[in-house]
Amino acid sequence: MQTLSDLGDLTGQRVLVRSDLNVPLDGSTITDDGRVRASVPTIRRLVEAGARVLVVAHLGRPKGAPDPAYSLRPVAERLAELLGQPVLFAGDTVGKEAQRTVAALQDGQVAVLENVRFNPGETSKDDAERGAFADELAALADVFVSDGFGVVHRKQASVYDVASRLPHAVGGLVQAEVEVLQRLTSSPESPYVVVLGGSKVSDKLGVIDNLLDKADALLIGGGMVFTFLAAQGHDVGSSLLEADQLDVAREYMERAAAQGVDLVLPTDVVVAPEFSAEAPATVVAADAIPADQMGLDIGPDSAARFAEIVRGASTVFWNGPMGVFEFPAFAEGTRAVAEALTQTDGLSVVGGGDSAAAVRTLGFDDSAFGHISTGGGASLEYLEGKTLPGLAILEDS
Repeated sequence: MQTLSDLGDLTGQRVLVRSDLNVPLDGSTITDDGRVRASVPTIRRLVEAGARVLVVAHLGRPKGAPDPAYSLRPVAERLAELLGQPVLFAGDTVGKEAQRTVAALQDGQVAVLENVRFNPGETSKDDAERGAFADELAALADVFVSDGFGVVHRKQASVYDVASRLPHAVGGLVQAEVEVLQRLTSSPESPYVVVLGGSKVSDKLGVIDNLLDKADALLIGGGMVFTFLAAQGHDVGSSLLEADQLDVAREYMERAAAQGVDLVLPTDVVVAPEFSAEAPATVVAADAIPADQMGLDIGPDSAARFAEIVRGASTVFWNGPMGVFEFPAFAEGTRAVAEALTQTDGLSVVGGGDSAAAVRTLGFDDSAFGHISTGGGASLEYLEGKTLPGLAILEDS
């Protein structure tokens, strides 16, 4: 794949940058600007090169039509603050306003085009419809830069099709993500520890399957742990349980034992009678969860053990919180794992999505970790060994 350095002189060139600006909003207030901040270095580098920068991105899941709740205007305003310069905003993506905005751009200026998913062609499964929209996007620019790692697993017009229509390169964010993920899959330094949490085993099947052959230890927390505990024959009360995954969980535990991988489950859990921030929290043994209680976090003994294993790792990948970190009473397991990642001497990778949100919610600085991925789903699919369309098109054309 070509990088920015391969594009030559960009002075006066219209550069279409596909960023990932899919941030959480409370009304028009951005509650976590991590993805916006992550997009800044590539945009700034293009600005400094004298390019005319057109940023295209999505926000949320609008139904292929304009929806004010998903407008990128607040994101454009935050991007301007972070860049320290004005950012123009077009109220459509490829229409007359976008065309006027692009025509007005000067060297070193930046414009954000309205939510690309307001256009049905962006996510269409029909190649011709998607391609027609990609033609309209490509007509606005001279060069394409792919810098939204969180969407490279999608075969969408602004991610995939436009790359075949313009000279192209990966931005710094995508380049860094790929380099880190290659280290996790191809050349991880041992001991290699994988920490998986979140709600469902089914969301992590491919990652477990692919990394069991590479990891030295696999630590399981979050809601998914109760499927593993149930697979061992334990009562999990009213905890989250995927009954259809019990055989799969048993198979993974058997494979781990056969391959010498230390698959670690919690020995204690924090339970409550209901899913509520105000619910009374109690610590119980993992094999003695009362029938009327649900597990909402790993317990303190387990958190300490997980943290000890993580601190001793030379490579550690973490995806998925250990509990309901949004509720203070059930956040300590996630906090312990996050803190341990900041204390390891090796490569520490936070796998995007809820994990990235958790470390920020709990007050950790991004710089304390080796790498925080901006693409939860894309990271997982890469680690599963899948081909990501948004990367493959950059390699093949």
